[in-house]
Amino acid sequence: MSLKQYSFLILILGALATISPFSIDMYLPGFPRIATDLNTTIDKVQLSLTSYLIGISLGQMLYGPLLDRFGRKAPLFGGLILYVIASLGCALTDSVDSLIAMRFLQAMGGCVGLVASQALVSDLFPANKRAEVFSTITLVIAVSPMIAPTVGGYVTAAINWSWIFIILAGIGMLIIAAIYFFLPTGKQADQSVSLRPKAVINGYATVIKQPQFLIYTLAGGLATAAPFAYIAGSSDVFMNIYHVTEQQYGWIFAFLAFAMIGSTQLNHFLLKKYKSEEIIKVTLLYQSALGFLLIVGVWNNWYNLYSLIGMMFIFLTGQGLTGPNTSALSLAPFRKHTGSASALMGSWRMGAGAIISAIVSFLHNNTAMPMVGMMAACSIGGLIILFTGSAAVRHRASKANVEEEISVLL
Repeated sequence: MSLKQYSFLILILGALATISPFSIDMYLPGFPRIATDLNTTIDKVQLSLTSYLIGISLGQMLYGPLLDRFGRKAPLFGGLILYVIASLGCALTDSVDSLIAMRFLQAMGGCVGLVASQALVSDLFPANKRAEVFSTITLVIAVSPMIAPTVGGYVTAAINWSWIFIILAGIGMLIIAAIYFFLPTGKQADQSVSLRPKAVINGYATVIKQPQFLIYTLAGGLATAAPFAYIAGSSDVFMNIYHVTEQQYGWIFAFLAFAMIGSTQLNHFLLKKYKSEEIIKVTLLYQSALGFLLIVGVWNNWYNLYSLIGMMFIFLTGQGLTGPNTSALSLAPFRKHTGSASALMGSWRMGAGAIISAIVSFLHNNTAMPMVGMMAACSIGGLIILFTGSAAVRHRASKANVEEEISVLL
């Protein structure tokens, strides 16, 4: 494939993977205005973020088998049409409860892009190139938080927050057109993949039994949930505690997103010298240490606005390293069940994000502690899973070798 074809394909896959992050980030600056207009509180508006993450988590489980059975494009069209309709529903809502419900449906539709983009990487690129491709797609995704909150802040201030969802509906329609005219088909429909509940469950069970998938999906999913703690708490921390404006918040969010862009580029360089496994271990170690410093600093009031932003910038650089590498290692063992594996991986990541964001909302206490505490917990938890899981696999392999040697001697 030519460089032009490669670049255009990455752009489409990146747009598919970005639609959900864009939908998460763009309305964050509008939280205070939404709370006022809908006669509710910010912590209740935060639940619309949680419902979105729950929708992504459940939706991906649905789309995995569909993408394996019907091919890539048909489920994509169905999901994105639902996304457009639900986005318009969010724009027309008149209560926080209906906003929470519409956000759930919006996520159920938009999450098809997350699953399909990962499955298409496995369809269209060789195994030794996938970590690099995932890094490039992550770069496209990382641009989204630089643009989305800034645009959302200006739209909220200049017009109204409901226009954010009208814009999202328009973006969804543009992506549908790009898929129809330009996206390669990828893996063909496989009629041997059954959609009966028992067969679907057995397919997922086959995926879960793969040790490499289980370790890197669990560890990577928890580690990559750290930004959801930041997303859930940042508007309250920066706008209500540090009193920045909606537009200033958008620029802060964009600056912190640059941390992930830089690290995705660094990942390209590191992959030439180190294995993905090595990169993940070192990244989780330094994020865990930095998370601990964030907790201690917030507890002791060490940080002003600028020092807190600086510490979070350094922490978030790790997200551009853990995400692509854990994705590549999780999906590497599969050929037939790639869609289901992608769905399980994405579902766990968003499910973990939903749980983390809900905890941040529940622990809301007018300080930055719920946000930084959960960011640290995600990195430390991911590190523990990685080391204990790897140790268990090594122990099982060692035990199997010993038993084989004994059987040979006997």
